Amino acid sequence: MTEERLPTAAEVALLAQDAVPGVGVADVRPIGEGGDHASWWVGTEHVARCALDRGGSERLRREVALRGLVGDRIGVPVPRSVASGEWARGRAFTLDARLDGVSAELCSVPAAGEAGLARMLVLLAEVPVADAEALGVPPEAPRNMPGLLRRAAAAAESVAARGEFDAAWLPRLHVPAAEAATAPGTLVHNDIKGEHLLVAGDGRISGVLDWTDAVTGDAAEDVAGIAISVGAVAAVRVAEAAGFGPGACARALQLARCDTLALLSDRLRGLDDSPLPLLRAQLRRAWEPTSLDAPHGA
Repeated sequence: MTEERLPTAAEVALLAQDAVPGVGVADVRPIGEGGDHASWWVGTEHVARCALDRGGSERLRREVALRGLVGDRIGVPVPRSVASGEWARGRAFTLDARLDGVSAELCSVPAAGEAGLARMLVLLAEVPVADAEALGVPPEAPRNMPGLLRRAAAAAESVAARGEFDAAWLPRLHVPAAEAATAPGTLVHNDIKGEHLLVAGDGRISGVLDWTDAVTGDAAEDVAGIAISVGAVAAVRVAEAAGFGPGACARALQLARCDTLALLSDRLRGLDDSPLPLLRAQLRRAWEPTSLDAPHGA
């Protein structure tokens, strides 16, 4: 078996049959998302995720354990594994109960959703770091902001030359309130984006998906993810409601803006295959002018 082999629908159906009696191959449909794992709809109520290599297997097993730790503690639903194991030698899988809701990429996040995200940030900070790290969640040092800013400025020039970025926005990269210091490390989802946030019909956050990249580290990374997902203005509201000060909010904006420029630049140069419409939307959201931006950058 090679590292690249994907599971077949028949293999996924066989894995699910003990937990979902009566499921067959016809009930299994690929989702087409995931970096180091393949994701499948199983019927109408379950999702199967199969790791494609040993590193992905380690992260997937760790995610299942981490979701067990945070599931009742962070104020928003996370997927629950109803079966797990290996779909092939050394390749992990989990069969999760499907959560209700619509991807935040497809709908807006209203006030109720913002309140849920703020509560999640508060409660994530209360999860003991030692408990998360005991499950294998790695510590991660805060990213070096001067280096990020230099690379982002270079990316802005190349992206603007292709008509994909308004150079007049560039002053927003240097948010006046940003501080070099960061808060003590907390548990961080570390990959918040629209497709990982589910929104219920009443506006609540009905699910936060894919915890495979979780770390203990800089909580501003999650605020940056919220800016990329729902916009900089909403992200600042969420962060302030969660008790973040101006410096931490500003650092999060810088992270989001640096990342969206770098990702779009890489895509335009053929170094990434992410969908261009998604990257453009994420950049627009992260670069919204906020109350923290200098007047000339608004």
